[in-house]
Amino acid sequence: MSEPLPSSAPLAPSPWVCRFAGLIPAGGEVLDLACGGGRHARYLAGLGYRVEAVDRDESQLSRLADVPRITTRQADLEGGPWPYFGRQFEGIVVTHYLWRPLMPQLMACLAEGGTLIYETFMLGNERFGKPANPQFLLRHGELIDLMHKRFTVIAFEQGEVASPWPAVIQRICVCRRREVRLPGCAGLAD
Repeated sequence: MSEPLPSSAPLAPSPWVCRFAGLIPAGGEVLDLACGGGRHARYLAGLGYRVEAVDRDESQLSRLADVPRITTRQADLEGGPWPYFGRQFEGIVVTHYLWRPLMPQLMACLAEGGTLIYETFMLGNERFGKPANPQFLLRHGELIDLMHKRFTVIAFEQGEVASPWPAVIQRICVCRRREVRLPGCAGLAD
C-alpha cells in the first residue's frame, strides 16, 4: 500500500502534466492511474480527452461521477487483479504513485503513438516527510532506465523541487514509437 501524500497536496494539475498533455493524440482515451481526487482527470477531460480515472478510494472517485468525459473505476491496484488487460490508451498519466509490480502491465497499455506522463517521488524525499518508505520512492535514474529502451524519451527530470511543497521527485514523458515535435519548437525543415 502506498504512503499518503502530505495534507497540502495540490488541487491544480501538475505543471509537468500540463506541459506534455498536448502530446497525447487528439480525441484519445487517457488512463489516470491512482487518480486520487481527480485533478488530472478533470484537466484532461477539459482538453477534450476521454478519461478513465482509476483509484481504490471510492469516496475520491465519487467526486468525479458527474464530470463529462470521465469514467471512473474502483480497483485495488496493489492487491487486486489488473483491470486493464487487453486495453490500450493513447495517454497514461501517473503522479504521486509508485507500485513497481504494475510497471510491465502499465507499459503494455500504452497504445502505439501514445504518450506516458509519469511524475512521482524518489529517494531523498524522506527528509521532507512522506512518502519516506524506499518501497515507494524511485531510485536515481530509475524511470529513464526503465523507459528509454522501450519508448522515445521526450523529457526527463529528477531532483529537489520547492513547489508545490519541498520534495525530491523524478518525472518522465515518453511516447511509444513516433516522431514528436514539441510545442513551440520549429522542426529542422521549417
